[in-house]
Amino acid sequence: MKLIKEYLYKFKQQFYSKILGRKYFRKGHCSCCGRCCTKIYVRHSKDVIKTEKEFENLKKGHFFYSYLKVIGKDDMGLIFECSKLDKDTGMCTVHSTRPAICRKYPQEEIFSMGASLAENCGYSFEPIFSFEEVLKKVCHK
Repeated sequence: MKLIKEYLYKFKQQFYSKILGRKYFRKGHCSCCGRCCTKIYVRHSKDVIKTEKEFENLKKGHFFYSYLKVIGKDDMGLIFECSKLDKDTGMCTVHSTRPAICRKYPQEEIFSMGASLAENCGYSFEPIFSFEEVLKKVCHK
């Protein structure tokens, strides 16, 4: 049984890294804190939305973005908050019909943008390959 679990884990590592192009496994569950729905950046294509005009154009082609409202701006771009968040409960008011972007949250791409998970978030990321595995692979080439 142990051998089967090891084989399945190795298969999962290869699938996530080679097929999906991932570097991390997402672990955990939503703790319903609502912090992921506020103070967020929106990236479209490869760039963070920086102007209201860009955002208005984006909303024309993507219904989900009509849920968002601009709450600020910094050097990185516009900062948004989802209007469907019930701030008292930390719950989404359209949870059963929430958009795919919300269903997939969090994705490891947030790290490539320099972001991190909110404190006490129920999710975490674990490297697909441990440091020891990477070192072993590099040293044996």
